[in-house]
Amino acid sequence: MSVLEGVKGILFDCYDTLIDVRNDEDDIQTYATVSSWLQYEGVRIDPDTLRDQYHRRIRRSMDRSKEKHPEVRLEEIFGEICADHRLWEIDELLVGMSAARAFRAASLRRFRAFPETLRLLDHLGYVAKGIVSNGQRVFSEIELKFLDLHRYFDVIVFSSDVRVKKPDPRIFRTALDAMALEPEDALFIGDSFEDDIHGARKVGMQAMFIREAWTIPDRSYTEYLYARR
Repeated sequence: MSVLEGVKGILFDCYDTLIDVRNDEDDIQTYATVSSWLQYEGVRIDPDTLRDQYHRRIRRSMDRSKEKHPEVRLEEIFGEICADHRLWEIDELLVGMSAARAFRAASLRRFRAFPETLRLLDHLGYVAKGIVSNGQRVFSEIELKFLDLHRYFDVIVFSSDVRVKKPDPRIFRTALDAMALEPEDALFIGDSFEDDIHGARKVGMQAMFIREAWTIPDRSYTEYLYARR
C-alpha cells in the first residue's frame, strides 16, 4: 500500500519544514539596524528601548488574550511602538508593516528552502497542498514567494491570520475548510511533535515528521518496483 493511500490533500508546516531559517531576536545589532532604519520613517528610538518595547508589548498582548495559544500581529506591535516614538505624523499601519519586515531582515542569520522538501513537493505533483504555519503573514508570505515556494500551495494559513497558534485546532480547521477537506482525508507534515504531529492528530488528520516525509519519493519508487513483481 502506498504511503499516500487515501490522502486527498497534504498540509505542511512552514519553518524548519519548508524553509530552513535561523534568526536572532535578542542580538542588539538587530535592533540597532531597525533603529537606524526608523529614522527615515520619522521615528526616534534607541536600540535598547526598541528591544525592550518589542518584548514587553508582545508579552502584554499575550497576557491579555484569553486564548491558550495566542498570537500577535507584529505589524501592530511595531505600529504601536512607532506611534509612541514618532517625530511627525506617520501612517501607523504602513510604517508598522515596513518595520516588521525590516526587523525580520535584520534578524535573519540563515534563510533557504530545504532541497529535500523541494524534491518532495515536485514528487507530489498535483496533490492538493496547503500550509499551516505559526508565522507572520506580513513577512512570511514574502519569504515563500522569494523562495518560489508559494506556487506549490492552494491555501496558506498563518497564525497571525487567525490570532491563535498551533496546536490550537482552529488553525488546522481553517485550512481544511478552505481546501474542502475532511480531516481523515488529509496528511499533515511538520517538524514539531506538539505543534504539528499532536496538533494535527487531535483534529483527526494523519501526521508525519518532515524527515520521514523526505523519503516518500524513494519509498514510492520502491513500492512501484514491488508492485511490478
